[in-house]
Order: sequence, then C-alpha cells, then structure tokens
Amino acid sequence: MVKRREGKMKRLVEVCAGSYEDCLNASFGGADRVELNSALSVGGLTPGIATLRRVKQDTDLKVICMVRPRAAGFCYTEKEKKVMFEEAELLLGNGADGLAFGFLHEDGSIEEESTKRMIDLIHEGKKEAVFHRAFDVCRDAHAAMELLISLGADRVLTSGQREKAMEGKELLKELQETYGSGIELLAGSGVNADNAAELMAYTGIWQVHSSCKAYYEDKTTVGEDVSYAYLPAPHERCYDGVSLEAVRRLTEVLQNDFEELIR
Repeated sequence: MVKRREGKMKRLVEVCAGSYEDCLNASFGGADRVELNSALSVGGLTPGIATLRRVKQDTDLKVICMVRPRAAGFCYTEKEKKVMFEEAELLLGNGADGLAFGFLHEDGSIEEESTKRMIDLIHEGKKEAVFHRAFDVCRDAHAAMELLISLGADRVLTSGQREKAMEGKELLKELQETYGSGIELLAGSGVNADNAAELMAYTGIWQVHSSCKAYYEDKTTVGEDVSYAYLPAPHERCYDGVSLEAVRRLTEVLQNDFEELIR
C-alpha cells in the first residue's frame, strides 16, 4: 500500500557525520538530522555505541545510524548479516532514530528477505527505515523503488544512480514524480550550498544529504619512513570532517530559498 504523506513540506538538511564532533558541528550549523557512521573514508560503516549515546545526550538531532559491516559493495554473507542484525538491535536500543542499510544480490537486485527483516525490526520500535545508496547500483531503479515501497521502507538515499546527485537529477526528478507520494527521497552525493536549491527546485525533492566536508591536519599522520595517509596531496596529513561553516551556509541558503522553491 502506498503511504500518503500529508501536510506542508519543510526543507530538511541531513549531514553525513563520522564522529561525535561532526555531529556537534551539524547541530550548531542548523542541520535537522545526521546519518551517523564510522570510517567515512570507505563510504561509511556502522558507528560505535558510545558515539551514538553521546550525540543523543548532547544534541537534539535526529540520528540515523549506518548498518554496514565492511567496505565495497552490499552483497553480504550470512555471517556478515548475523553481525548486522545484532548491531541493528544495539543501535536501536541505544537511541538511534532509524537505520540506514542496504542488501543486494550479486545481480544488483534488492535482497528482499533481509531487507524486509530489517525494515520490520526497525518498525517494531517505531523508527525510520532508510535504504541507502546501495540503491544507486541497482540494475532497475523503478523495480527497486516499487519493492521498497511494498516492503514499507520510509526513505531512500540516492544520487539518481550517478556519481553526483546533480548528474542524476533527471532520474531523481522522475523518481520523485512517480513515487514521492509513497516514499521519501533523500538526494545525496556532491550536494552543497552552491547547488542544493537548484537541485531541489528541479527535482521536487525536499530533503538533501551532504557531507559539508572540511580537512583538518594531524601532523602525526606521516613519519619519516611511514605514512598513514588516506587522502591524496595536498591533504595527505589530514582527515576529513564536517565543517560548521559549510553546514551553516547550506542551512541558511535553503532557509532563505525554500519557500520560493515550493511555490
């Protein structure tokens, strides 16, 4: 059954966060929600419970936690799934407002059994079930969206199956027009203060996901004969994190422009 969403739309900013400090910057910058991860350098993995607890204690942010056991794709072994469901229960039991996850078959179709099980687990606690950008490697975007709606997913994070959301804006618009009454779409990847308003206006999607990234130096990253760098020059001595100023700029741009966008 298609779920109808009623009431006036409000622009919503979700920040992709990899730490407690990232979440503080998101909160101070005016974000509405964070997707809390660890290891953003590999696309985001399951965060620690202590970080989640601290964020819920010290901010009023809605916190969606990633459930992802490793880097690369989304076709998981039974052993990996066992850990994922245990992590999901721990996160939900420690204050997560929802979970972001994705299960795929090798052919790029959604693995229905595990997806339904995760959605049902999340909904038992009246939390939000978010299918993340695993959607962007699905072979058939429309079939995937229809299945997720039928299974009861609340939201899909997507770049329109392109590297960046602005590149995928045609599919994003099509998906919003076709399915937006039945499921929330969250546009992410490469979204920032310079393009968010344009993307929203074009696609009709009213919520965006942004890393609001900045680089912070740690001089101990590189020694005389050893390097722990994971970023290329000129940031090889840095780690990336959320910029308070970038969040503030994004939220202010959308605060100023959103009423005009939805007229």
